[in-house]
Amino acid sequence: MERVKLDNKRILFNLLPAHVAQHFLMSNPRNMDLYYQSYSQVGVMFASIPNFNDFYIELDGNNMGVECLRLLNEIIADFDELMDKDFYKDLEKIKTIGSTYMAAVGLAPTAGTKAKKCISSHLSTLADFAIEMFDVLDEINYQSYNDFVLRVGINVGPVVAGVIGARRPQYDIWGNTVNVASRMDSTGVQGRIQVTEEVHRLLRRGSYRFVCRGKVSVKGKGEMLTYFLEGRTDGNGSQTRSLNSERKMCPYGRAGLQTRLAAGHPPVPPAAGLPVGAGPGGLQGLGLAPGPPGQHLPPGASGKEA
Repeated sequence: MERVKLDNKRILFNLLPAHVAQHFLMSNPRNMDLYYQSYSQVGVMFASIPNFNDFYIELDGNNMGVECLRLLNEIIADFDELMDKDFYKDLEKIKTIGSTYMAAVGLAPTAGTKAKKCISSHLSTLADFAIEMFDVLDEINYQSYNDFVLRVGINVGPVVAGVIGARRPQYDIWGNTVNVASRMDSTGVQGRIQVTEEVHRLLRRGSYRFVCRGKVSVKGKGEMLTYFLEGRTDGNGSQTRSLNSERKMCPYGRAGLQTRLAAGHPPVPPAAGLPVGAGPGGLQGLGLAPGPPGQHLPPGASGKEA
């Protein structure tokens, strides 16, 4: 009986944020009212892979759709593993929608004064996570002979969080802040992190470099001034992490991967997908040779540094 309780508890903590799971564990089972919580300042991020759908359609036509899903699972799993780092413990994965990864920060309970001091710090953590997601995807591209590109949008503001559903409870967040964060992604540029003016205001005094994109037409909001987050700098102004730095990119792209799969090379292993992070030996085990690193210059709108 104790084993069953422990298993149920583990499942609950996998489904819900720790503080929400704890709420349900401590509640009277007969009093399971709707759980919701309002927050005044939450950072919200949407990170999508806009060219994944074309990749799936292309390979699905050659009966390789399952391999695409395995690769997508590998990408999402690697993003999850990145979030498991202790440095990102304040972040909360909300959900994935297709090839879009949604996360937020600032949802853990905090005292009022502490919360006011923490929003810039929370946003900084979210920005660092977004930047590192590009590194993770670059490594996957290098190992899997692909050319997926990330596009990220970040916003900050009030949200309402809650759990809906009985048989399959789903934790989610709602509000205008979430909608605008999604628009920052959908109106963004591949290979860039687009943020709202409020995010820029909260982070500009920190160690981040921004470029003003200008006004962007946002559905339901009209014209909005947005910025591109370019990367981090150290205390001396030297660039330490940038989205425009040299990256590991596969010279073959989608067509190269499709050709190699169609030519009879071993498919992606069912359990783990392509051996991401396994080094050149892992690729050679599939009959593939690692490609040389190239330079990735993501497309983007011109802008001035801010």
